[in-house]
Amino acid sequence: MLFCLAGQFLTGWKTENNELEENGFPALTINEYVYSGHFIQATFENWESEFLQMMLYILLTVSLRQKGSSESKSLEGKEEVDRDPVPHSKAPWPVKKGGIWLKIYKHSLSLAFALLFLLSFGLHFYGSLKNYNNEQVMKKELPVKAVQYLSESRFWFESFQNWQSEFLAVASLVVLSIWLREKGSPESKPVDMPHNEMP
Repeated sequence: MLFCLAGQFLTGWKTENNELEENGFPALTINEYVYSGHFIQATFENWESEFLQMMLYILLTVSLRQKGSSESKSLEGKEEVDRDPVPHSKAPWPVKKGGIWLKIYKHSLSLAFALLFLLSFGLHFYGSLKNYNNEQVMKKELPVKAVQYLSESRFWFESFQNWQSEFLAVASLVVLSIWLREKGSPESKPVDMPHNEMP
């Protein structure tokens, strides 16, 4: 992840500086690029879609089932993850404390991904707006306010193009794991298991 982030940063910095120079503006230093709309928008646009994908994947696997998919819970009966928590000496503190803390903790994984999604969404919006307004200045046009930009198609295009690819990836994993196998992978059924059974 860090290698790819560094690659994105360096190639994005070069790409942005090429565009600035083509339009007669000075190139950004490496420190300036860290705070640029170009870098912030590109980074958090991708993170936003990843966190949305994980949050919805976790929430949907609670109640939705796919016959034969290694990614699905059994179609019948309850599983270990469905049982009510029992306080014991090695249990996490919210389980021991009970009450509101336990209620929150029961959904803490999806809540964490929801908060990460909202934070990334906000930073994506901020970076995208900043990048858009820099482009407006290069074209000698007026920058736009946040409320106005929220209704622009560009920001939503950036989001939807990432969201749809994340949902496609999850759907592909769920469906393909019915018929295809990968020996040794916890995401796959055993190689000799029938297609319509779940591990």
